[in-house]
Amino acid sequence: MSLSPVRIYTLPIAENSNPRIFFSAGEASGDAYGAAIITALRERLPGVALTGLGGVRMEAAGLDRIVHAEDIAVMGITEILLHIPRILLHYRKLVKSIRRQKPDIAVLIDFPDVNFRLAKHLHRAGVPVIWFVSPQLWAWKRRRLRWVQKRVSKMLVIFPFEERFYRERGVDAQFVGHPLAEAPPPRITREEYAAKLGLDPAKPWIALLPGSRWKELHGNLPALHELAMGDLLNAAFANASFENGNFTPSADFAAHTQFEFILPVASTIKVEDLRRYLTELNRDNLKYFGPEAAGVRITLDSGPDAAREALMHARASVVASGTATVQAALLGNPFVVVYRVSNLTYQLVRRLVRYPEEFADMRAANGDVPISMVNLIAQRRLVPELLQDEFTAASVATALTPLLAEGSPAREAQLAGLKEIRQNLRRGKPSEQVIYPTPAPFTFRRRASILRVTDAVISFLPPDQQAQAQEAEAQKLEAERLEAQRTEVPRTETKPETVESTSKQ
Repeated sequence: MSLSPVRIYTLPIAENSNPRIFFSAGEASGDAYGAAIITALRERLPGVALTGLGGVRMEAAGLDRIVHAEDIAVMGITEILLHIPRILLHYRKLVKSIRRQKPDIAVLIDFPDVNFRLAKHLHRAGVPVIWFVSPQLWAWKRRRLRWVQKRVSKMLVIFPFEERFYRERGVDAQFVGHPLAEAPPPRITREEYAAKLGLDPAKPWIALLPGSRWKELHGNLPALHELAMGDLLNAAFANASFENGNFTPSADFAAHTQFEFILPVASTIKVEDLRRYLTELNRDNLKYFGPEAAGVRITLDSGPDAAREALMHARASVVASGTATVQAALLGNPFVVVYRVSNLTYQLVRRLVRYPEEFADMRAANGDVPISMVNLIAQRRLVPELLQDEFTAASVATALTPLLAEGSPAREAQLAGLKEIRQNLRRGKPSEQVIYPTPAPFTFRRRASILRVTDAVISFLPPDQQAQAQEAEAQKLEAERLEAQRTEVPRTETKPETVESTSKQ
């Protein structure tokens, strides 16, 4: 008797409908963008698993943080060398997580010193890599371009000239628009802002943005503190008595300062630590006034939109080179760019920075090229730049003073140039922008640029997950449309290009 072969029937194993996405962002701006992308992805893919490196905003949005961004926030060549053991420890944790969790796709946001190395391991693991906010390879470290060509599946850029730069060099690049260019201005009024922070509305306000990393604060804040101290000293001498050769300041001379100084605190900086540092600066710089002397009054704001609120209402600002300069430009706030790193870092960068031939020649008298993104977009020195030894309290005061006077040529010229910047950072004509009903929350995640990023991420997922995301997005938009109809609110578009700093003080 022969036996018939046994046939075993199996059902196909369903694909995992919940993708796993790896994120890496190590700076305050990247934390904000990452949180927006995560929130938008979770709306379209409710079961998505999100892990990696990020800040507190990304964690609040739903990221399972393997490494905290605030633990590795350093800046500059020599600064990184000093922190190599700690950085390597966290880096290895991220690499292990990639090997263990095997994400479906990775989203790397700026932060090239770490993200280029993560991209190498992701590429080896067969994980598609989307890079949002390009490293400035058009300025320096051009040799890294081969890493982008090999390891990055798609480069999503936020400045229009970057798309051409990458495409001409064989990289799949897309200009998605700048997320900050699509943001409506903060809704808080000057009166509300003054009450919130206890500011004197009769005084002009100056915003101080020294950076989002501790190394930047240590390099930039002392000179800005000295700027505020100069205002305090002027008040002391103007409200003092001289008797028998003795100088006696008035008991309340701090109340007679000319300006209010506002310092928005980045999400990567702990407010308590910053307060202690300012107390140290007060003690060191004002000790000759005696133990009863009033300290420099710099008002801290750690709210979620602190930087934009300060820039919206300040008369003018002093801003460390970085994303905050773009925020100032988009809000129409006149400003001076400052920056200081170690001398070794500065000398190395000065020799390494080389802009492409298509850039205008904007070298200063000493041969330095501009570093502010606003000047690079404008292709001229629109805003003053004070770097290294040129960055002193006195030089900042000299550059800032013409920007404070209403109708001054310097102020008007910069305001006109900043308006051009705002127009250039939006992708397409106004009719091509994505419009959402108001007052439905027009948050980061609903901006056209962020939706373009999430579209790119989803395009790398399997077809069933793409269909799931498209259905969820359609349902979300329909719900918003019906809600707008119910409340009879017209569908209008916020036009940030008309935004301008509202402070008249």
